[in-house]
Amino acid sequence: MSDAPVDTTTTRLRNAADAAGLIDTLKRLPGRANWIWFLALAGLFLDAYSNAALGAGLSPMVKQLGLSPGQVGVLTAMAPAIAIISNPFGGWLAARIGRIKPLLMTKVIFALGALLTAAGSDFQTVFAGRGLVGIAYGIDFAVAMALLAEYTPARLKGRLNFWQGVWYTATTTNLLLTLLFYRFDVGADIWRWSVGSSAVFALVLLVLQLTFLVESPTWLAAKGRLRESAAALRRMYGFDVQEAAPQAGPAAEPVRQVGMGDAGVLFRKPYLPRTVLSTVISLTQAMQYFAVGWYLPVISLELFGREFEKATIGSMAFNAVGIVGGCLSAYAGRRLGLRVSSMTGYAVVFIALLVMGATFNQLPVALAAMLPVLFIFFHSAGPGPNGKSIAALSYRSDIRTLGTGVTGMLGSLGSVAGLYLFPQLQAGIGVGASLMVLSVVPLVGLVTCLLIKWDPTRVSINLEEEAIALAKGDGRR
Repeated sequence: MSDAPVDTTTTRLRNAADAAGLIDTLKRLPGRANWIWFLALAGLFLDAYSNAALGAGLSPMVKQLGLSPGQVGVLTAMAPAIAIISNPFGGWLAARIGRIKPLLMTKVIFALGALLTAAGSDFQTVFAGRGLVGIAYGIDFAVAMALLAEYTPARLKGRLNFWQGVWYTATTTNLLLTLLFYRFDVGADIWRWSVGSSAVFALVLLVLQLTFLVESPTWLAAKGRLRESAAALRRMYGFDVQEAAPQAGPAAEPVRQVGMGDAGVLFRKPYLPRTVLSTVISLTQAMQYFAVGWYLPVISLELFGREFEKATIGSMAFNAVGIVGGCLSAYAGRRLGLRVSSMTGYAVVFIALLVMGATFNQLPVALAAMLPVLFIFFHSAGPGPNGKSIAALSYRSDIRTLGTGVTGMLGSLGSVAGLYLFPQLQAGIGVGASLMVLSVVPLVGLVTCLLIKWDPTRVSINLEEEAIALAKGDGRR
């Protein structure tokens, strides 16, 4: 039985609203489209894997290179710090040249950055390699989320949250490989193997995406490239669609290139509440995750002992919970909506951080381990994926990557804050007190979700038609 749509009536494609509307008629993704969707999602596996690669072997690297606490803080925060700039740049680039070219470019940059880092013999070389990884990470994440949103029918919007399960799968995979390298007795060079392995993933993914990815039909149509959009719809979904014949009358207005100045649209009605909600969720979830989740190896050392293997296995167990929560986030988003599932997650994370901080090193190990489990599960099933998903689902195609770029920029800012501030807090006031201080972060996210009611999974809006209506209403786009 074919996966192609049953209706074989030829559709005439006139604009981006038609392309988006056609995709929204689907109740499920056909087989080829499903494969391409997951291939685009695989780029986020690489993003997470590259971020986790340094953390898994952080302690051996610090000893081998003789790094100071300040240098460690800079290196761990380097990739998300660079992403503060590369996120919006990636959004701007994808708005101008399409989604696929930037995604392919980032795989090359990822591989170069990983190899340079793995070969580093001093702080400066590792710094440069992590900088390249940060450039690629910022561009890739902003573009991939927008492309996934444009591939996805309206009734499957919650599916975007699968990226969170992929994130934890990538982190767990890196920890598993690091443990394998440890078994091969590579000694203090274990961090080089961990980081270098991400270059292999990048090159494999480059070949697959170059071969199979299809440009966004909605973006092509928004750029007036209707013939290419129709071809993409046929190739990916099996639709019988052709570009509409040019209408008689005055010549069509030329398509205007989107620039950085168009980011101001994100902060005007009707997009302002959407932008505030998605960026606050991205900022707060990133800060709480990278402060606590990224430093799970450190917390594992405190809970399970100082042996490298025990701490790594403990981190893998915590991240396995994240895989479950991340995969369930798609279900939670569909059942509860992205906003309500975020609120639920924030509430539990807030309580977990308070209790974890107040009882750190005082509870039995089995009971103490349950608190990070609660943190990871409700973070990954709730706000973890939702900021980026809300951004990808809230804007029309010509400004969508600008929206995901701005959201990603603030999410990266939260990552930097978490990565850099947590070690400083830990050194100054201890792990327990630091966790209690950080509990204010999910509280801010919870209050924001209570105040802003927007949820793209709970409205039936063709965003391209909304844009046309707005343009008619005020004479501009």
